[in-house]
Amino acid sequence: MAIALRQTPLSDWHASHGGRMVDFAGWSMPVQYRSIVVEHTATRTSAGLFDISHMGRLRFDGAGAPAFLDALVTRRVADQKIGAVRYALVTNDQGGILDDVLVYHLTDAGGGSYWLLVVNASNRAKIVDWIEPRLAAATDVAMLDVTVDWAMIAVQGPQALALVQPLVDVPIDRLKYYHATEARIAGHGGVVSRTGYTGEDGCELILGARAVEEVWQSLVDAGATPAGLGARDTLRLEAGMPLYGHELTESIDPLAAGLDFAVDLEGRSFPGRDPIAARAKDAARPRRVGLRLAGKRVPREGFAIVADGRAIGEVTSGTFSPSLEAPIAMGYVERAFAAPGTELSIDIRGRAEPAQVVALPFYRRQKKGLPA
Repeated sequence: MAIALRQTPLSDWHASHGGRMVDFAGWSMPVQYRSIVVEHTATRTSAGLFDISHMGRLRFDGAGAPAFLDALVTRRVADQKIGAVRYALVTNDQGGILDDVLVYHLTDAGGGSYWLLVVNASNRAKIVDWIEPRLAAATDVAMLDVTVDWAMIAVQGPQALALVQPLVDVPIDRLKYYHATEARIAGHGGVVSRTGYTGEDGCELILGARAVEEVWQSLVDAGATPAGLGARDTLRLEAGMPLYGHELTESIDPLAAGLDFAVDLEGRSFPGRDPIAARAKDAARPRRVGLRLAGKRVPREGFAIVADGRAIGEVTSGTFSPSLEAPIAMGYVERAFAAPGTELSIDIRGRAEPAQVVALPFYRRQKKGLPA
């Protein structure tokens, strides 16, 4: 018997407004409304609106929470100031990536400090199972899975902050990039963060599941374009952002993925720390690269990357870039072929298509007026 898909608090809205619903990590999610290109372009030029309520949200309370999380993720977070958000990874004992996460440090209305771990929808159960035995051995820390009780939406693009500001009671243009704060959102308690997964400026809103449709509709009425998983994927790929299950897996370590900035090895201990440190000295390990193709054919996941008549790597994600009007891809190649400017080819259904290694990201927005 088929298992019923989970529904976000906005699932009915999506279905009744033309969203083409698909199964994504066990959730019913819109892949697109009008078209991926329309939604992609709206995000780059104005504001796109994304339902990301399927993402896992785990709350940690207690004086032991900072040390507990610091020993769980690859990046130092025990010194994280209130309001800061940090990108990090959870790795297994062999150094492979279990998930990439965001770690929030926040205060509530009463001045109490707490932490949020935002995880990928496809990995929520796995991460909870990874955490629970460690939690049982910890002191003065409690975890609460608030994924179902809370909703989460993203507003991204050059007009995003202007559209959101009338709904919130904090000046979000003063909120630094990768920072967050509790706020009133259309009169409801919630969290606003200057974060996103598109390469654009914008923010993500966390609020109660019962309140989110009102906020979503207000943003649509103000001019935000609802966008689905298809545009979210083309946007993140142009921005050179890895996706779990593609660029990130349990067989890939953070350094091979080019995520050195999210790994603090010195003076710390976390699962997989020693294997990752050992691999840092391995000149032969593959590297994640960006590839731009000369023709019009689009490379897909699993296609071989070829040099000197042999496969030297594999595509992990590929698409036709609406912004660049060219096929692009990310993949892993032998380190000798990872330098920007290296000429390679991709085997697309038996035909070699010329491709060049390019620096990531493919697309970079102008950061006029963005706080340092």
